[in-house]
Amino acid sequence: MPNAETFELVDGELVQRNASMRSSSVAMAVGSLLRVEALRTKEANVYANDLGYQCYPDDPQKIRKPDVSVIRSDRLAGIDPDRGYSPIPADLVVEVISPNDLSYEVIEKVREYLSAGFPLVWVIHPNVRTVTVYTRGQHLAAEFEETDEITLGPVLCGFRCKVSAFFD
Repeated sequence: MPNAETFELVDGELVQRNASMRSSSVAMAVGSLLRVEALRTKEANVYANDLGYQCYPDDPQKIRKPDVSVIRSDRLAGIDPDRGYSPIPADLVVEVISPNDLSYEVIEKVREYLSAGFPLVWVIHPNVRTVTVYTRGQHLAAEFEETDEITLGPVLCGFRCKVSAFFD
């Protein structure tokens, strides 16, 4: 079996995750900014792209690995931290667009997250320096440009930064 860290399990098949130097750098920047706030407040845990989520009611074997994810600390009680995959949806997942990502596959992944109970999805577009925010239960996404400030409301109450910080 190939290196499992670079694959997701979708419809019983291994699907390679796309990445580039730019998308990896942006994911690291986002994760670092979120982690600083999470460590300061102890409100949440921030996870890198090697944590898989196995919590899809329509396909219990499906495993998705977002570029960055955040789970509020109060939701982690009773979950074994050494477990291989998260059995619960994250409060935020971040997907950073790579050059080989196809738009329909990204939208499909966003829909999977939202329908499985992930309340918030950020799709970051490094080439145009924007963040599209999808919220469960809302039909319209919000787009933030690099001069806009983005917050994380009830997940990390004190988190706020300019979108441009993700790309510096």
